[in-house]
Amino acid sequence: MDFNPGGMGGIETYIRNLVSVLLGSHGEDTYTLVCSEANAGCFHVVDDTSRTITFDNRRGTLSRFVRSALRNTCNIDLVKRRIDNLVLDVVHNPFTNIRPLGLRTPTVVTFYDLQHEYWPQFFPPRELERRKYKYRAAAQQAARIMAISDFTRQSLVERYAVPADRIDVVHLSCGSEYRECCDQELLRKIREKYGLRRPFLFYPAATWPHKNHRTLLAALQLLRERYDFKGELVLTGIAMRSHNEILDEIERRGLKENVRVLGYLPYEDLPYLYNLARIMVFPSLFEGFGIPLVEAMACGCPVVCSDVTSIPEVVGEAAVTFDPNSCEEMAEKIWTVWNDDCQIEKMRVYGLARANHFSWDKTARQTLDVYRRAAERF
Repeated sequence: MDFNPGGMGGIETYIRNLVSVLLGSHGEDTYTLVCSEANAGCFHVVDDTSRTITFDNRRGTLSRFVRSALRNTCNIDLVKRRIDNLVLDVVHNPFTNIRPLGLRTPTVVTFYDLQHEYWPQFFPPRELERRKYKYRAAAQQAARIMAISDFTRQSLVERYAVPADRIDVVHLSCGSEYRECCDQELLRKIREKYGLRRPFLFYPAATWPHKNHRTLLAALQLLRERYDFKGELVLTGIAMRSHNEILDEIERRGLKENVRVLGYLPYEDLPYLYNLARIMVFPSLFEGFGIPLVEAMACGCPVVCSDVTSIPEVVGEAAVTFDPNSCEEMAEKIWTVWNDDCQIEKMRVYGLARANHFSWDKTARQTLDVYRRAAERF
């Protein structure tokens, strides 16, 4: 996987924040950022304790063709040689694979999830095969593995037979911009910008199949017909594989007046959407962590969410949960919170406290500990 700004969701958030904190720590450690020329400008080396090494990874270029030819015909990997010659203590691969394989330097790899092992039907055949090969190879070769939740750690133990003592759980977080906003004039401008005239449920998620928009829409229809729900459902996020199906489902269920599809929003506007929402609903079928859960809680937005995978681990006692396969239960739980101002205030307070358990500084400190454990093995 290559770094793809604007198209990676939580993985991009993690990499940007981790790199920013590590490179800005001004400690005794030094860092080498290895990336393609196209992505070098995405990260800022702040002082002489850090450096950036780039290579040309564009498709169709001569350098990429030569590297591929040498690797495939002579088993010579020029990138591997270049990284080994840097004489590093440890190499961190943040994309759930190790590329290149077979480094002399001890390697740490971040695992986000093993969704393909649980929901293979959500992946095209080629992507499914890529994940099966790359993920297993990474799990086998890594000196240490960082799992972003205990659920992911348990998945690695159960599905790949990775020894539990080789896996460190390092939770993610959200940026400091996710906080309660008291500027009513600014909130009014955001409300007007997006035409948010009614109280609304908020679901920020790319339209992947596992995000479970269709069951949420079935629950919304129940809310309208059974409970006379007068609010809106606001959807944001990158348009992915299920996007057209979701638009068709909105039309089929007669929900065009109740659903506002805003798509991919400017990053700086998202905290205000959480502040304006009455509830953040999160019906996902599968998450390795779920950064929007922390974003919502940090903004004082009550969370009503699925009770599966890593989600209960992240929200603790601060959220109301439901079975994501049951539109009946989903609608009931949403309505119970939506219709109770006292519970909304209670959940706001609990959510703010829960969000304080997560920070990128904490993530970076724990990551450094993992680097040191990996280096000590060799």
